[in-house]
Amino acid sequence: MIKGFEYGAKFHHGLFPHTSTFLGIYFTLTGLHGLHVIGGMIVNGYLWGPGSKMWKTDPGRFTNRIEVAGLYWHFVDLVWIFLFPVLYLL
Repeated sequence: MIKGFEYGAKFHHGLFPHTSTFLGIYFTLTGLHGLHVIGGMIVNGYLWGPGSKMWKTDPGRFTNRIEVAGLYWHFVDLVWIFLFPVLYLL
């Protein structure tokens, strides 16, 4: 949601991906990261909601899926730890 406001402000000021190489890289990296965050939210929401029924039928498989979803989520978070300084602080 915050990225939406940030993108809107950049577009309002005439800053588009084709404006410069930096903006092209910026929009690509932040957009791909945002898509991965949304994907992780969907998977975690599924496992928290409808997917939680698997706990009763196959707890080992459910636990494995929770672990994999957690690893994915932390990897996406780790990527942002590197993207933020490169795009905003350098």
